[in-house]
Amino acid sequence: MHLLQKHLCMLAISLAVVSSGNAATLVEPTLHIQPDATGAGRVALTLDACGGQTDNRILSALVENKIPATIFVTGIWLKRNAAAVEIMRAHPDLFELENHGGHHVPAVDTPQKIYGIRSAGSPDAVLAEVESGAAALARTGEPAPKWFRGATAEYSPSAIAMIRKLGFKIAGFSINGDGGSLLGARETTRRIAAARDGDVIIAHINQPTHAAGEGVVQGLLALKEKGLTFVRLDDADGIGNHGTTD
Repeated sequence: MHLLQKHLCMLAISLAVVSSGNAATLVEPTLHIQPDATGAGRVALTLDACGGQTDNRILSALVENKIPATIFVTGIWLKRNAAAVEIMRAHPDLFELENHGGHHVPAVDTPQKIYGIRSAGSPDAVLAEVESGAAALARTGEPAPKWFRGATAEYSPSAIAMIRKLGFKIAGFSINGDGGSLLGARETTRRIAAARDGDVIIAHINQPTHAAGEGVVQGLLALKEKGLTFVRLDDADGIGNHGTTD
C-alpha cells in the first residue's frame, strides 16, 4: 500500500509539472507615446468599457473640459450603452473608439484564468474575440479600429503575434490609474496626477458606482492644471514592447 501511495504521489507531481509547463507565460505590455517636442508634456488617456454601464462623471468631465480619450469598448458594452456611444460620436474631436473584444475574454490561447476570468483558451477563440469586437464597432458606424486591448491587458506571446497579423496594434499602458476600477478615489487621483510626458494611462469608464471614477476625474483635472495636454492614441506615435506596435 505504501509503495502504491508513493507511486500515485509521484504521478500527481509529474502531471502538475507537465501542466505548468504547458501554461502560457503571460505578458502585460507597456505603452508610451512620443514625448512632446515643445516640452510642455502630453499624455494619452485610455479608458476601458468592459461591460456594465457608463460612468457619466467621467464622460461629462471629458466633454466639459475638452479632454480627448481613447475608449476601448467591448461588444457587450456597446449593446447596453447606446446613449453614451451617441455622445462620443457627437464629439469626434475628443473620442476615439477602439476594440476591447466581443465578450471581454482575455487574449490568451491556452486554457487558464486571469484575475478569475477564463481565457479564450485556443487560437481560434482569440481570433473570434478580436474579430467580433471589431465587428461590433463596425455596426455602430465607427471607423474600423486600429488598436486592440484584451480583457485583463495580459496576453500570451503567441496571441500577440496573431493579433498583430490581423493588423491591430496592441495597447499596453504605463500607468494603471484605477487598479481595475477597484481603488479608492484618493489613490486613483494620486496615480493619475503623477503622469508625466509620454505616459499612457489606463482606467475604466464602466463602473459608475465605484469610488475610483471620482478619482479619475480629479486626477485628470490635476494634470490639466499642470499644463499637460491629452492626445488620443491615433494622434500620437505609440511605442510598445513585446512586439505590440512594431
